Amino acid sequence: MSMKGVPLNDKLHDYIVETFAEEDEVLREVVADTESLDIPLIQISPDSGKFLFMLIKMIRARHVLEIGALAGYSTIWMARALPEEGRVITLEINEKHAEVSMGNYKKAGLENKIELLTGSALESLDKLKDRKFDFVFIDADKDNSSNYFDKVISCMNKGGMIVCDNTLKHGKVVEEDPDVYTQGILDYNKKVANDSRVDSLLVSISDGMTISLVK
Repeated sequence: MSMKGVPLNDKLHDYIVETFAEEDEVLREVVADTESLDIPLIQISPDSGKFLFMLIKMIRARHVLEIGALAGYSTIWMARALPEEGRVITLEINEKHAEVSMGNYKKAGLENKIELLTGSALESLDKLKDRKFDFVFIDADKDNSSNYFDKVISCMNKGGMIVCDNTLKHGKVVEEDPDVYTQGILDYNKKVANDSRVDSLLVSISDGMTISLVK
């Protein structure tokens, strides 16, 4: 029987976050504002934010694309990882969420590093088809995850990374009769696991992140 990871309970998760990924005042305010404005508290966890931060640093990314800004929490983690000339383009379909995000970017002093495009992500990606990216974070409607991958793979620089969030879907990926969103994640994981243009692995951090390294 192969070795398995240590099951991550709340106490262990808190230990990881407090030791390696403690939120500063700005990030804590973003979470508090998100809750007070009745925006769903579905942003990434602090350890996932630090994970994205480190991946971007590791590959020395300068051009980052995010699909799904919500209130800007993950965008801030990623923008902070970039060098002075680095930029994040983030896509958000909800006008209210976009407005809140822009306020949070200013609060973090990162508005000059972040460009936010509103509207359908698939339509925005068509407008960005001639751009090149080092790092893409997919965290939007799960049933479109594979479509987003198909759009961005041709925009990737060699050695870049595509990361998709929620790829364990709260454990639903191994249950019978998946809903449309879980099926979207199942399709995504199968697609990137078998795509010869990338090397991929699902990492069991938080709700799962599938990491794809572009060859």
